[in-house]
Order: sequence, then C-alpha cells, then structure tokens
Amino acid sequence: MSTVPPRRLTTATDAGDLRWPHERIELMGPASASRTAHMRSLDRALLMLGGSAAGLGALQLALTLPDSGSLWWVHLVIIGTFACFIVAGLLAWQLRPGNPMGMIVTVGGFAVLAGTLGNTGIPALVAVGSVTATLVLAVTVHLLLAFPSGRLPDRASRVVVVAAYVVSLVLEAPRYLFDDPAASIGTWLQRVAGAVVVVASAVILARRVARARSAHRRVLIPLFVYGMLALLSVPLRPVLLEPLFGPVTAAVVQFVVIAGVPLTFVLAMLRGGFAREGELEELATQLGDGEPRRPSELLARALGDSSIQVLYWIPEQAQWVDETGVVVDVPDDRAHIEITLADELIGVIVYDSYLIADPEPVRAAGRVLALALERRRLSAQLLAQRDALITSRARLVTAGDQERRRVARALHDGLQVRMVLLALEAQRIASDATGSTPIDRDRVVALRRELDETAGELRAFVHELMPPALVERGLCAAAEDLVDRMPVPTALHTEIVDGSLSADIESTAYFLIAEGLTNALKHAQAQRMSVRIGRVAERVVVEVHDDGVGGAATRPGHGLHGLADRVHALGGILQVHSTAAEGTRLRAELPCRTPQPEAL
Repeated sequence: MSTVPPRRLTTATDAGDLRWPHERIELMGPASASRTAHMRSLDRALLMLGGSAAGLGALQLALTLPDSGSLWWVHLVIIGTFACFIVAGLLAWQLRPGNPMGMIVTVGGFAVLAGTLGNTGIPALVAVGSVTATLVLAVTVHLLLAFPSGRLPDRASRVVVVAAYVVSLVLEAPRYLFDDPAASIGTWLQRVAGAVVVVASAVILARRVARARSAHRRVLIPLFVYGMLALLSVPLRPVLLEPLFGPVTAAVVQFVVIAGVPLTFVLAMLRGGFAREGELEELATQLGDGEPRRPSELLARALGDSSIQVLYWIPEQAQWVDETGVVVDVPDDRAHIEITLADELIGVIVYDSYLIADPEPVRAAGRVLALALERRRLSAQLLAQRDALITSRARLVTAGDQERRRVARALHDGLQVRMVLLALEAQRIASDATGSTPIDRDRVVALRRELDETAGELRAFVHELMPPALVERGLCAAAEDLVDRMPVPTALHTEIVDGSLSADIESTAYFLIAEGLTNALKHAQAQRMSVRIGRVAERVVVEVHDDGVGGAATRPGHGLHGLADRVHALGGILQVHSTAAEGTRLRAELPCRTPQPEAL
C-alpha cells in the first residue's frame, strides 16, 4: 500500500478485473444552468415517450380485441407485459439518466409490442410482427450482459449480444419468407444458434458471479437466474409448456415470465446503487446551504454507492488521511479518481467500479465538490495535527508525572531515610555524652532537633510532589487522607474503585481536589466543603464544592489555570462555577485512560 499519490493506472471495465480506472479531475465549477435545462428536457421527452407508448398499446387493443372472442384476456396479458417494460424502463431512465439500462428496458417493451403485431390482422403490421417476433429475447440477452452499467464491458459480451440480435432478426427470416422444408431448416438453425447464444451468455454470467463480491452476488444470482429462465421459456414452450398447459395457456405463461424481466432488472438496478446523475445538481445546493454531512455521504447519495470514500492528500507529511484526520492508504483494489485544484492535488474519490462502471458521474461530482473538498482537506489536516498535539501533550503530562513519582520515591526511600538514621545517631551520641561536656551534648540535641524539622519539611515536600497514599493505594484513598486533614467539615463521595484509572488520570484528579480544597481554605473562607469522584460511561467526573465567598477563575499564572491545561492535555474538560457569596464549584471530566497515539 503506497502513501504517495498514484499517477497512472491501467483502465479495465470487466467486473472481475482488479485493474481499476484512475483519472484526474480539474476544477470546472458547479453544475451549470444548461445541464439543469437538459434534465428538464429529458423529463419532458420521457413523458412524451410514455404517452406515445400508452397510445400504441391502446391502439393495438383496439385492433385485436374486436376479433379475439373468448381469448380477449390473452391480449390484455400481452399489453400488460408491454406496460411492465415501458413503466419500468422509463422509471429507470428517469432515475438513472446516465445509465443506458432504462433505455434498453424501454426498447424491450416496444420489442414486445412489435412482436405481437401479427394479431392485428393488418398485413403491414403482420409483416412487422413476423420480423420482430423473437426480438424481445435478444433484448433480454442484452440486458443480462449489460447489467449493471448498461454498457457491454468486454468483447465477448458484445459478440454474444450481436449474435443474439442476428438470431432474432436475421435467422427469423426463413420462417416468414419460405415454405417448408426451407422454413423448417431455418427454424432448426435458429434454435441451434439461439441455444449457443444462451449457453455463451450463461458462461459469461457465471464468470461474473464468480468474480463478484459477496454483497453483489446477492443481487446478481437471482437476477441472472431469472433472466436465463426467461430466455429458456421460448425453447421450452413447445416441448414442455404446451404439453402441460396447452398452446394458449403456454403462451400466457411465457408472457408472464417475460413481464417479470423488466421489473427484476429495475429493482436490481435500484438496489445495487448505480450512478444517479440526476442528483448531482443537489450537491452544490446542499453545500451552499451549509449541508452538515460529509462529502462522502453526499457522494454516496448522489452516485448510489454507499462505499464511496473521500481521502485527502497532506503534502507536508506525504500521506493520505480520511475525513477524521486518520492516516490511511488509497486502496489498491478499488477505482479512484484524483481531484486537483489549481494544479494542486487535494484528494481522491474512491468508489466501486462495479456499481459505477462509467467514471464520468464521479468526475462530474468531483468538479462540483472540488472547493468543498479543499476545505475539508484543510479541516482533516487540522484534525490530524490536533490529534498529534493532544497525544504529545498527554505524553508530556505522563512523562512529568513519572518524573515526579521517581523524584518522590528517591526522596522518600533515600534521602529521608538517611536523615532519620542521622537523627537517631545524633540522639544516641547525646545519650552517651557525659556531664563533663554539656556543651557538646546540647549541640548534639540541637542537631537532632534540626534533623527532625528538616525531615518533616522533606516529608511535606514529598507529599506535595506526589502523595505516598496516591502512589501506593490509589485516588480514593489519597482523597480520603486529604479530606481527613482538612480543618473544616469536608464530605467525600466516591463512586469508583481504586486501580480502575490510569496513573496520569488519578494524579490529575488528585491535584484538582487538592487545589480546590486549598483555594477554598486560603482565599474563599469556606466553612464547609465537599468532594465527589464519580464515573459517567467512559469518563471520570471530579467535583469540588465549597460555600465560600466565590470569585475563583482560571487566570494565567494561577493554580487553576495550570490544572486546566493539564486536564485539557489529557482530553478532559474543566469547568469553574464561582459566583460571589455563593461559593465555588470545580467540575472536571477526564477519560478513564490516558489518550494513546493513533497507530500509523
């Protein structure tokens, strides 16, 4: 996985190929008014096409129903199949204007209508119906092999689709141009060629399913199985359906199966999340309105690919970061398009090329979002720097506390013990001294007294530097020891267990309690105080309250200001509520564990 910006990558469109398209985007500005007008024109054109299709369906019913007798319902089934294709195709076309699938489905609907014109009894229409009798099957093959992008991804698919149209249009000719035996030979040849096309399509589809991801297979397998069933309904009709149901019912069953083809394809296309160019216009508006969501969320909604990622290039560190500032690598197994602004690389859009086979919608979205992505890139860079700063500050606090503990232990276990031993030795000398040397004895007693005083000061210094109770027993025990030494009534409420917090958090909480109680005694003239140590989710809450005169604040150079820096360095929050004549309340929230640096 490389951390340097990729420059070139071979393009491939096969769904199973791991060579992905990679292109660059230059800023061209938001979607223009001409594009909006184009979308409106498309909507009007689709509306007119739908109206024309409805008129043609009504006309065919008017031509076929009067002479249909008891089989009138069969013609309704045919028109219903035609309507399924048209409605599904126009809907897909309108929702995914950049995806040709909707257009192909719509063409399939007209193929159904054209192939049944032989029922009208009008010679010209009967001729058209004879030529296009099996055209819908070629369209079905086209749909299967073009799914999901609407474009045939490789040469094999294109050859098979061309062969399908040849079988449906060219090899159909002997059946209406010649009489037996030429017509029978032509029918046999068409069936053999059609079987070859079906088998070739099945092989291509099976390879795609095998190469697809598991999430895609849940969509592809039912779709491909149903499409192949629709194709097989034609050769199976004379050998299986007609013996079971009779000619009329077999024909109806075949049309019902074919009617499910457009519905299945459109549902799969919408479920699969394919490029939705129609929503790209919303991107600029959402950004202009202060859209709070991330660009990746907007792109996922606009392009129909929930897996889209936006990564940002940080040139100072030569690294990619995501939208939260975490250092990442550009995936090698996914398509990605770089985005530049004023010839400077600012980011990359990573997407699923199986869902979005055509990179043009991604390119267009990148143009719309280029300025917003630059702003996000700077924000991501600041987040990365902030995280690094927080981590470094936490390391400094940790190092400082470790040094304090080391010094306190050295003083307590080394120098203090030596001073005590010296004091005992001085006392022994004083006890052994004779009355003939009273001056020497007095000097030794004075030495002992000075040693005792120095040892006491040293113990007080060690306690202030790092209380032994905190080091040996934990926060609650140290807080209890501190409260017991207060000259005014002080209540202590603890809701945690010693040992559940990291050493840095415990020492910070203790110094906050000590500073709060000391300030209340020295400056606030407090008569009553309370301390609470609690826990909310993954954070420890420390509160110190007094009934003094108030007026405390985190002013530079004062103890509370240094404590606030210490709390913030560990990722915590310190609040000071101090109103005149109403007392002071300190409240700090700290993480239960010292923040750790992100793994790179």
